[in-house]
Amino acid sequence: MRLLILLVVVVVIALAVTLVISAFRGEEADPRALESAARWEVHTSSADGVTTVVVRKVAHGRRGPVEFGRQSIAAIADDDPQWETKYHEAMAQARSRVAALESESD
Repeated sequence: MRLLILLVVVVVIALAVTLVISAFRGEEADPRALESAARWEVHTSSADGVTTVVVRKVAHGRRGPVEFGRQSIAAIADDDPQWETKYHEAMAQARSRVAALESESD
């Protein structure tokens, strides 16, 4: 009888460990499922005196955003006198590109 109880306890512990591991791995365990949930979005960053406008294919997993693709739209020097005009043009182009890429993926 004790052997049977010990066997049941071992099985329950193994199931608990499996559930905990799968909970922490989540959707990252299957990258294809995560990528199928990815969407194109506009992103800007500013570093070293340059503002960059890009579109990225991103899925938001448990550990934060996961990037599957990136296309550069424009790099604008922060001290460019036409910065605001160029930035708005780049953002419009990026939004148009996102719409085109999303329609292709549907």
